[in-house]
Amino acid sequence: MTFRLSLVIATIAVSVVAPSPRAAEAITGRATVIDGDTIEIGGERIRLHGVDAPESWQTCEDGDGSIYRCGQEAALALDRFLAASRPTHCAFVERDRYQRFVGLCSRADGREVNHWLIASGNAVDWEKYSSGAYADAQEAARSRGAGIWRGKFLLPCQARAVHARREPAC
Repeated sequence: MTFRLSLVIATIAVSVVAPSPRAAEAITGRATVIDGDTIEIGGERIRLHGVDAPESWQTCEDGDGSIYRCGQEAALALDRFLAASRPTHCAFVERDRYQRFVGLCSRADGREVNHWLIASGNAVDWEKYSSGAYADAQEAARSRGAGIWRGKFLLPCQARAVHARREPAC
């Protein structure tokens, strides 16, 4: 087991304060992508733990200054990644405020989905929830100019706040 995975598992163990009846459960099956950080398996919505991807409607600026739909690009990239090795397995972390299952997911070949999203530049490390478990992956993506890091963008939590005309909660 890698240090990063151990850290994520420890973070998950600490973050589960009041376990739900599903806390000991996991979900495995064919994942359908809802957006860049949410999937569905067997009718259960699963928010990927510790990551924040651009919203489906969100746009970003490319390195040459052109605008592209980075949220849509993140969702499509996630779909291709998951399709390469099925099924997807998600370990329960908690329920979020929308009662979605929050999970740490991996493909059939063992590659962690949450980590890949950040390492590929399709999401950011949501340190508030991950406790920085993905900071190294994010820095590597940033230094390579991968995904959203190839240009300018608002953090997804900031974009949501602008879209809703409220203060950001990040």
